[in-house]
Amino acid sequence: QVQLVESGGGLVQAGGSLRLSCAASGLTFSTYAMGWFRQAPGKEREFVAGISWFTVGSTSYGDSVKGRFTISRDNAKNTAYLRMNSLKPEDTAVYYCAAARKPYSSTYGADYDYWGQGTQVTVSS
Repeated sequence: QVQLVESGGGLVQAGGSLRLSCAASGLTFSTYAMGWFRQAPGKEREFVAGISWFTVGSTSYGDSVKGRFTISRDNAKNTAYLRMNSLKPEDTAVYYCAAARKPYSSTYGADYDYWGQGTQVTVSS
C-alpha cells in the first residue's frame, strides 16, 4: 500500500533552518505531484509548497513562505524535501506531505490522493 513518511521536524530557534523529508513507497513516485501542507493548532490546513512532475522545476509556494522555503524532489530516492530557512514562530505547525496523481501540484488539499502522518515543527522566539 502507499505510504508517505515525513521526517526532519523538531524544535528550532527563530531564524534557524530545517529540512523536512517525505519518503514515499507503494506508488510510482516520479508520476505524482507532491505537496507540503501545514496545520497549526486552531487553524485551518494551509498550503505550503508544491512540486510537479510533468515539468521539471515547476514549483509553487504559499505567500507566507515564498523566498524562505524551497521544495525539491529526488525521484531516484522516492523522496520529496522541504528546505525551510529563516524560520519564524508563526511557522510552528504539523507539516504534512501529500501526493497527487496529477502532472501538476495544487494548492487544494482535496486534490491530493495520499497523505503522510505529519511531523511537528516548533519555532521558538
